[in-house]
Amino acid sequence: MDIEVLGALSVRENGRSITPTAPKPRQVLALLALHADRMVPVSALTEELWGSAPPRSARTTLQTYVLQLRELIAAALPGAGRDPHPGAGGSGGAKDVLVTMPGGYLLAGGGGRSDVRAFEQLADAGYRAMDAGDCAGAARRLREALALWSGTAFADVQAGPQLQMEIKRLDESRLCALDRRIEADLRLGRHRELLAELTVLVNGYRTHESLHAQYMLALHRSGRRGEALDAYQRLRTTLVQELGLEPSARLRRLQRSILTAGHDLALQADGAGGQRLAPTG
Repeated sequence: MDIEVLGALSVRENGRSITPTAPKPRQVLALLALHADRMVPVSALTEELWGSAPPRSARTTLQTYVLQLRELIAAALPGAGRDPHPGAGGSGGAKDVLVTMPGGYLLAGGGGRSDVRAFEQLADAGYRAMDAGDCAGAARRLREALALWSGTAFADVQAGPQLQMEIKRLDESRLCALDRRIEADLRLGRHRELLAELTVLVNGYRTHESLHAQYMLALHRSGRRGEALDAYQRLRTTLVQELGLEPSARLRRLQRSILTAGHDLALQADGAGGQRLAPTG
């Protein structure tokens, strides 16, 4: 089974789509696919479909959606056309792929590809390379991880509470990988190449301090000191007006360093896994 959720939802069994078009069965498959090979409790599926006020018929309706998914699975299995819901003496068929378990359901991935799993593996490899001082390797692996994204996770799924939570988690993972990839590129001296990308990012994430710090640093290293200081002032205004906060001590130190402009600047990881500013010479 091949599973893609980092953009539009796509689930394929033997190369054939088993993704339903109806919104609620699509939600069920999305949650099962994200947690492939792990049991998803009925309570989580019910909350996803109906929030905190499920109808009395919720359990029966959920079972109907599961049967619909099994029909799609059965049509994609070898020997398509046989009964997707065989009795006790049957071969299992779709029931072996979408498994009923005590308290929930499990979608068996069968060792197929999952873009979330591939993203996490590549990102972890990038973080390890960064920790080892291999900035080129880190940038390469993190770029490969980020290339798996084609849009917002579950972009074409009507998300309920469970999927909304997962979408936020996945987006935070993507943003973390992006932040570290840009950090690696800055350490490799690619500040000019980063400016266009960072310009878009700081406009999309108007209160994200790390991205703004990277943008300021890239501008400063590109000989655009005034624009770097303007970027700080815009961030400060946004933070004060929208959150009632001043920029962090790290951002203030960066601004002072750019004002004095006595050294080239580099972002270096501190012992706590954050970032600190230091002169390179």
